[in-house]
Amino acid sequence: MKVGWSALPLRFLCLALCVLGALPLSATETLRVLSWPGYTSPEIVRNFEQQFDARVELTEVNTDDVLWEKASANGGQDFDVVAVNTAELQRLIQGGLAVPLALEAIPNTRQQLRRFRDLAAIPGLVYGDKTYALPFTYSEMGLIYNRKLVKQAPTSMAALWDLQYRGRILLYEGSAHNFSLTALLAGEKNPFRLSESAFRNVVQRLIALRANRPLLYSSPEEAVRQFRRKPVALAFGNYGTQQLKALQAAGEDVGYVLPQEGALAWLDCWAILKGGSKSPLASAWINHMLTREVGQHLVQQQGLPNTLENPPGMRDADKLIWLQPVENPERRSEYWSRILSGYRKGMF
Repeated sequence: MKVGWSALPLRFLCLALCVLGALPLSATETLRVLSWPGYTSPEIVRNFEQQFDARVELTEVNTDDVLWEKASANGGQDFDVVAVNTAELQRLIQGGLAVPLALEAIPNTRQQLRRFRDLAAIPGLVYGDKTYALPFTYSEMGLIYNRKLVKQAPTSMAALWDLQYRGRILLYEGSAHNFSLTALLAGEKNPFRLSESAFRNVVQRLIALRANRPLLYSSPEEAVRQFRRKPVALAFGNYGTQQLKALQAAGEDVGYVLPQEGALAWLDCWAILKGGSKSPLASAWINHMLTREVGQHLVQQQGLPNTLENPPGMRDADKLIWLQPVENPERRSEYWSRILSGYRKGMF
């Protein structure tokens, strides 16, 4: 005789449910990804999960300070893969937090443009005979201006200090890049390695910039929200063409220029942290990120170039100043926080 669940005594039902609850529902492996906004999409993640019978746990960050905090926590064990610029990558490698890549497990590198396959020619990717990251996307950090409020296109980042725009400028929240762009404006030959006197000079200039009552943002989406809330005239475009596309898509009438003193530029790469050193999924994820599908997502949805095809009309390549490790990131972060706080007595 067939007996249904409803015919079983209650105590047997409870016991059966407890046993089932104690069993793992699936042997699916989880890949922990630390990334920047817009680098992937639900569809891209879903395709990876289905292909590898895996689950992706995606964490997004908006500043290098937060990325370092998360990537370095617990000795690099909290995440498997990370999207990181070449300057921060060197910091991860020197801290023993990143592990060498098994390039044979990432065959899609063969699809990349020649200049991105010459890994030894890109500072920070190769140490000794080991490769620690692969290029993914890049952009310059230009100056965005509101055509309705700025009648003539600015030519220099010095416009951010112009008193006529007080309360109507938008700055990126992260510390290192604000120090570097200010050092560049101050005429420093190497804005990433500041002497003590140069550092003090930059701090004073940043205090003056803070007095211009800037608004702050930490993501392209937040920059759009700030434009909608306030009459923003000028913005430091930390996310470059990605940020420009987001503003244009939101209906903002904005222009974009590379300043005459040169533009900081970042190259973001995929690297494997210690947490993913034994996971085949880590290499599989990087390989997946180098597919045409993801490359087109970057171009069409984010306005960013990929490493598989040349962008139409590369802007003033001679003005690009690729990011390098800074002399003391912790100190820059500490001083930037003090400057933003507006506190003065005993601050410096």
